[in-house]
Amino acid sequence: MLLKIYVAQLNYCVGDMAGNARKIIAAARKAYADGARLVLTPELAICGYAAEDLYLRPAFIKACQDAVDLVASELADLSDLSVVIGCPVPVDGGSGLRTHSVSVPQLYNAACVLQSGRRVKTYAKQELPNYQVFDERRYFTPGQGACVFHVGQGKERVALGVLICEDAWFEAPARQAKAAGAELLVVINASPFHLGKGDEREAMMQSRSKSCGLPLVFAHLVGGQDEVVFEGRSFAVQADGALAGRALSFEESLFAVDVLRNPGAGLYLAAACAPSRSLEADLWDALVLGVRDYLGKNNFPGAILGLSGGIDSALVLAVAVDALGADKVRAVMMPSAYTADMSWLDAREMAVRMKVRYDELSIEPQVQAFKASLAGEFRGLAENTAEENIQARIRGVFLMALSNKFGSIVLTTGNKSEMATGYCTLYGDMAGGFAVIKDLLKTTVFKLARWRNENDPYGTGQNPIPERIITRAPSAELRADQTDQDSLPPYEVLDAILQRYMENDESIEFIVAAGFDAALVDRITRLIKLNEYKRRQSPIGIRVSHRSFGKDWRYPVTSQFRA
Repeated sequence: MLLKIYVAQLNYCVGDMAGNARKIIAAARKAYADGARLVLTPELAICGYAAEDLYLRPAFIKACQDAVDLVASELADLSDLSVVIGCPVPVDGGSGLRTHSVSVPQLYNAACVLQSGRRVKTYAKQELPNYQVFDERRYFTPGQGACVFHVGQGKERVALGVLICEDAWFEAPARQAKAAGAELLVVINASPFHLGKGDEREAMMQSRSKSCGLPLVFAHLVGGQDEVVFEGRSFAVQADGALAGRALSFEESLFAVDVLRNPGAGLYLAAACAPSRSLEADLWDALVLGVRDYLGKNNFPGAILGLSGGIDSALVLAVAVDALGADKVRAVMMPSAYTADMSWLDAREMAVRMKVRYDELSIEPQVQAFKASLAGEFRGLAENTAEENIQARIRGVFLMALSNKFGSIVLTTGNKSEMATGYCTLYGDMAGGFAVIKDLLKTTVFKLARWRNENDPYGTGQNPIPERIITRAPSAELRADQTDQDSLPPYEVLDAILQRYMENDESIEFIVAAGFDAALVDRITRLIKLNEYKRRQSPIGIRVSHRSFGKDWRYPVTSQFRA
């Protein structure tokens, strides 16, 4: 064996430079003790990804540089160890800040190579993504040229070329590294999760290795950061494009890759290979990790949610318990005059299964008080959504009051289909701190609920969601005999239109040509546009699709464009 490489696939926290440095130091020492002589950290590991406008603060950039220097000095005694650490680096040694006379960012998204207590090489990312959730051109300037460094001595000396994330999706940076003498590519990454992205990454890196004829080690981040999640799943690829090994998904890991030299055949990689996973397993773990890290990194003691007896709140409760444990989750059922018996019976049954604290707080006295106060204003007018929304808003007040009193964050339970069409109430069911299933279409909610009942990934010991919650017709229960389909088309049809229009940017004409009713398509797309103002006021939530309402979707509230 020429070289053992360890990927420090760890959960770094944005802004905790000292803590991230300690994690890297500890991982590097453990890797070294296990025989590794090269440790790779993910993209921007020293400050966490993504730090957004913190990059514009001089104190933040200085703290990043100090933390990199701390890692170097603390590992100086391991003279034959190399560490590649992702960090922001000022251009030409400056402060990294824009000035009034400079219109471009003065930072590199960089990788520093540490050896013997000092920085021996620095590579600046060349390809800066500026699509979907990425906004790197706001903060960074592109680098130029290859970075090749060496590990080992004599016949065991290996030349390694550094790339950062998006660089490896293009041909030129890899070819530059090979032309500069690289025998092996090391790619450090922070690529947010969405369904299917892991397979897409592997396929692209297999193509890259095959096209340039070099093996490749892909070092990836794990953890949740606001609305994005990183799933880990670091991997290694042979020079011919064959997969050499894969780390675990959604778990911290020191992923070991052995580098060997075949006489006359270049370098060969050997590593353990975690099995492929289902899309549902990835989706579930993404939601669980997103909840766990949002609460944990923001120091919330627990979570509270309204448990209605419906499918959405049931799924959120199951995710929350898997993420936090039953002792940190509280469910509150808030019945009104329109709440069916089966709703509170099913809610109570699920709370028993999940072993969470469960309370029932009737909102009916408050509903009647509101109606009495507004009777003069509403005299002679038929009841409509105004009275319905009062109920939702009373529930929001109850949950926020409990949150304020006990410190637990309110998890909202609205799904993507509702958010798209405005089938939700401002300051009502939208009131809260974190929207767990905000990026799940309603059809996906049902599929995932069934998957969770058929699987027990976190050892709770039983199916969490009562079957009737899954099979009953969805209803907001804000008026007598109400179902969602009174206001919306069947979810299978609605979600298909939403996927085409919102996620894939298909035109109205194209969708209609695909066989959808023209009047319905016009109605749904109109609802999407009309309810942008609601979405702007909704809490952030976990992104699991390639286009979510949030950083992926930046539409004006005021617009007359209707196509």
